Amino acid sequence: MIRKLIITAAFAAVSTISLSAISGPDKIIPQPVDFSVADGIYNLKTDGSDIKVYLSSPAFADKVKDLPDFAKEEAYELTVGKKGVKIYAMTEEGAFRARQALEMMRLIDRDIAYCSIFDYPRFQHRGIMLDESRSFKGKDFILKQIDALALLRMNVMHLHLTDAAGWRLQIDAYPDLTDHVAWRVGETYHEWEGLGYPFTNAQDSKAYGGFYTKDDIREIVAYAAERHIDIIPEIEMPGHSMEVNRAYPEIACVGEDGKPRPFSWDLCVGNDGTFKFLETVLEEVIELFPYKYIHIGGDEAVKKDWEECVNCRKRMEEEGMKHKNELQGYLVRHIEKFLRERGKTVIGWDEIVETGLPEEAVVMSWRGTPGGIKAASEGHDVIMSPNSYVYLDYYQDLIRKEPKAVGHMQSLRHVYKYDPLEGIDPEYHHHILGLQGNLWCELIPYAAHAEYMLYPRAFAIAEIGWTPQEDREFFHFRERCLMLITVFRSMGYNTFDLFNESLRAQTGRLRFDDPTFKLL
Repeated sequence: MIRKLIITAAFAAVSTISLSAISGPDKIIPQPVDFSVADGIYNLKTDGSDIKVYLSSPAFADKVKDLPDFAKEEAYELTVGKKGVKIYAMTEEGAFRARQALEMMRLIDRDIAYCSIFDYPRFQHRGIMLDESRSFKGKDFILKQIDALALLRMNVMHLHLTDAAGWRLQIDAYPDLTDHVAWRVGETYHEWEGLGYPFTNAQDSKAYGGFYTKDDIREIVAYAAERHIDIIPEIEMPGHSMEVNRAYPEIACVGEDGKPRPFSWDLCVGNDGTFKFLETVLEEVIELFPYKYIHIGGDEAVKKDWEECVNCRKRMEEEGMKHKNELQGYLVRHIEKFLRERGKTVIGWDEIVETGLPEEAVVMSWRGTPGGIKAASEGHDVIMSPNSYVYLDYYQDLIRKEPKAVGHMQSLRHVYKYDPLEGIDPEYHHHILGLQGNLWCELIPYAAHAEYMLYPRAFAIAEIGWTPQEDREFFHFRERCLMLITVFRSMGYNTFDLFNESLRAQTGRLRFDDPTFKLL
């Protein structure tokens, strides 16, 4: 018993590290590609007058000439010395990434060691998805998370704006989407489900929900653009669409009795009105979101009502389809062509691989990694987002000490060990655009809870996406996380308590004598 108490005390002592009195590139997340630290300390001026930026200098251009185009755009060189700070970059985006690295050093401690950094990202897509349908958190929350992503040198925010539990985007042509299905009874998805899927309006005292106006979206997109972050909207189809059928039952599947099925999970692919609806909605979406990608969902279509829908059966007969699954491929290809003609590229969850994948569509692999591996091997661009590693709605510590969550434990260590290129033939590495962490919010109704699930695991996703695989090491990363947790809390973010993380979460092991265990 005495030995156990001593070991426990020692472990607690090393787990609660003391923050360094001097900051530098060895303290920040993501870890830079190359850096050095010299003797001397510099304290930044508050007005920024000691920071000099040089764009497209011949010497720096030569230094980055062999990098992929996306890496050139974000590459930077940063030096801190006796006379202040110098930043070299090819673009304003690269200079901004340098400023964010400098800002993270400053936030850790105003005393910054003389140092030199040469840096660029490993992957071009480094993102976080926020599920605003199941849990509407609002504009201020989104702007706050954009600031966090910018500090972490991430560059994509994916907003899941439509799903059965609520439509979250103003569409002028279809006002009932926000008048009638943006508000529900039940704070969590499962409460709403247990009550029989009741929608209501904003005036109801029991109402939970809300939506983004077009002005909200314009403000969010502009704010993100200033921080060199792109916003990807997701308009879910054909599954996860009960709210559309409830708002506009005239385009829902129709049974033999001639009655619409407004509780149907899926859009009716047999109804021409469905395509008019989607095209009209997407025209308004295109006007709001300038980034080249639009996510169309494509996951978890139930397809049950398609079997009994007179319009779906008619469509299958007219198109020579032999199986209901072909209806999904028909819709995806139609929408992909519609968006491509308007200069947009479709992203879909990996189910779209199974029903006739359009040549230019990008696959987001969520059901583990097989869908992404298959798509890449067939020549399609892929964003890796496997639920086996980067689903942030999963438990991050022992179930008994955490708020109710989904799935098994995916601790910070588990997330950090993911490599998006694992299992991918080197011949197809160029098709892996990057990775994304997903925060689904069926059980997360409030902003503070969402932040608790995001941080620090988003730190790991940032480093996976930026730092070379061979330079990543968990124990040093975790020490930096402890520093950054303190910084994030000082800025008002509600983070997971990494200082009191369980032994099981830290190590994946329960025994101190396990040879893979290392005191932190």
